[in-house]
Amino acid sequence: MSSLFDKAEEKNFDRVKPLAARMRPNSLEEFTGQTHFLGEGKLLRRLIKSDRLNSVLFYGPPGTGKTTLAQLLAREIRSRFTQLNAVTSGVKELREVLQKAKDEVATTGRRTLLFIDEIHRFNKTQQDALLPDVENGVVILVGATTSNPFFAVNSALVSRSQVFQFEPLSPDEIKQVMQRALADPHRGLGKYQVNLHEDAEHYLAEVSDGDARRALNALEIGVLSSETQPIEFDAELAAESVQRKAIQYDRDGDSHYDAASALIKSIRGSDPDAGLYWLARMLEGGEDVRFLTRRLVILASEDVGNADPNALPLAVAAMQACEFIGLPECQLTLSQTVAYLACAPKSNAATIAIAEARADVREGRLVPVPVHLKDAHYSGAEQLGHGTGYEYAHNAEDGIAAQDYLGVEKEYYRPVDRGYEAEMGERLKVIREKLRGGRGE
Repeated sequence: MSSLFDKAEEKNFDRVKPLAARMRPNSLEEFTGQTHFLGEGKLLRRLIKSDRLNSVLFYGPPGTGKTTLAQLLAREIRSRFTQLNAVTSGVKELREVLQKAKDEVATTGRRTLLFIDEIHRFNKTQQDALLPDVENGVVILVGATTSNPFFAVNSALVSRSQVFQFEPLSPDEIKQVMQRALADPHRGLGKYQVNLHEDAEHYLAEVSDGDARRALNALEIGVLSSETQPIEFDAELAAESVQRKAIQYDRDGDSHYDAASALIKSIRGSDPDAGLYWLARMLEGGEDVRFLTRRLVILASEDVGNADPNALPLAVAAMQACEFIGLPECQLTLSQTVAYLACAPKSNAATIAIAEARADVREGRLVPVPVHLKDAHYSGAEQLGHGTGYEYAHNAEDGIAAQDYLGVEKEYYRPVDRGYEAEMGERLKVIREKLRGGRGE
């Protein structure tokens, strides 16, 4: 039974909590977002209702409700909630928690929901220490991570866990969270007279980037910093209340590979605006310029190819220029290159051609070098017949000798009907027709 002192202490702690902490949902019904796995009939909801919840991994950006949902799950399934942070906890603390979980099961029959924040920070030994108690059901593990668990978490642990990917909250969901905070007189800002202007609400919902915590922090700053009531929470106050968000970008983690993927796919898809956005995102996050230029050189051959033969020289020139110039000036070179490659006609014919040719070689579909193509520049070659019958291409009127260069009929390179490659395709039809004559077809 709690004493008056305990209640007073609890009230004092609640008073100093920021709005985002006070407004944490008390039930699943209050929880906003993640309906793709938490909505009625969805997987996590079914697991809760059927009491089949075991090990799960919550993967997603900050401010999307991973910690809150873990606490709510513990209430829903009537388990004991214990939290560790992988950054500050070692194997010793982990073993102590697991032992207490065993004792709890032995004495009360109640399981422990162990929430581990930043679980990807645990080393292999720490993650392995979890496996026995996860497998035998002593603990219900809920691991939270901002890094892709398939890369960052022990594969043995991933294979024993259900992965749920959290998405950033939509602007409408952010607005719901803010309205709930403005209406709640106990946990929220309901005791203040706040007129949240529509444009200010829209601005906060958009600029928060799906992070409910950030939106609520800005809302609280704006309200508490206003000296008069009623508070006219307009767009100007909203802008003043939002601090510039640090770009979440880990050069060695998920955001690096995801942003690079988005950049390449945007250029391949001929969208210069999207390409420039993802370029800016990577530059602002401190991406290595050499990595960017390497990717652009690869793309110039892989996705533009001979549809625009100028693409590769431009990308190589950009790589060299960026090496000489460096940031910040080389952002102009990168911008020019991304815009050019995005607008260039696209062809992956060269990419497909080398892939098919190498597949034939790897899979054993080998052909001998035709005798007339073999090296004839050494003593004894003539005796072996090497080079006999070879026709020097430049002696032909059109520079194309009607002879066989492979020994079998094979067409790896198939130019697309775009850009310069369309012209090449027409020329290649004539060339191949003459080469077929050399094979006696």
